[in-house]
Amino acid sequence: MKNLSKWKILNSKMVINNQWCKVRQDEVELPNGQIVDDFFVNIRPDIAVILPITQQKEIVFVRQYRHAVGEVLLELPAGAFYPAQEDSVVAAARELEEETGYIAEEFIKLTTLYDNPPKYTNKIHLFLAENVHQSSQQMLDITEEIEVVLIPISEVMESIAQGKISVSGTIAAIFLSLDFLSRRAAKQMDESQFNS
Repeated sequence: MKNLSKWKILNSKMVINNQWCKVRQDEVELPNGQIVDDFFVNIRPDIAVILPITQQKEIVFVRQYRHAVGEVLLELPAGAFYPAQEDSVVAAARELEEETGYIAEEFIKLTTLYDNPPKYTNKIHLFLAENVHQSSQQMLDITEEIEVVLIPISEVMESIAQGKISVSGTIAAIFLSLDFLSRRAAKQMDESQFNS
């Protein structure tokens, strides 16, 4: 495996430092010695994405307008948090309840992914929550209008194939959750056969 070098930061300054948007401009020296003086980095909070499954084996999705792309999208409940201030599972539980009114007893951490590593600093924390149930009304921010949509697990892959679900973090959580559930079921079957 080739030994790759990090870029050397020569100078760095914040060019946008707003509550909702932080952008840093780095002047960097590449391993080949070339200087790039305008490499922009988006400093973003981490995101917790939750795949909630009801007792009826339906996945709880949210449908909402996403202004940057100008589209109404179907995705999993998710929300931003700062790891130095809040644990990812606490953020996951909060966002699930705020966006959907559903709660879960347990959250299974599937993995942590980088969001867009060339330009963004944040990570995406993916969770699976089973046997979720509605406990309260949605608690939405002023900018949010969210429709809760339940889709049977058996139909979710077809929804991806048809382009009805097209958000990358949501798709990653779906695939990892289905794989986790499949492997767990296979292990339980092996154990029951071994014990019988």
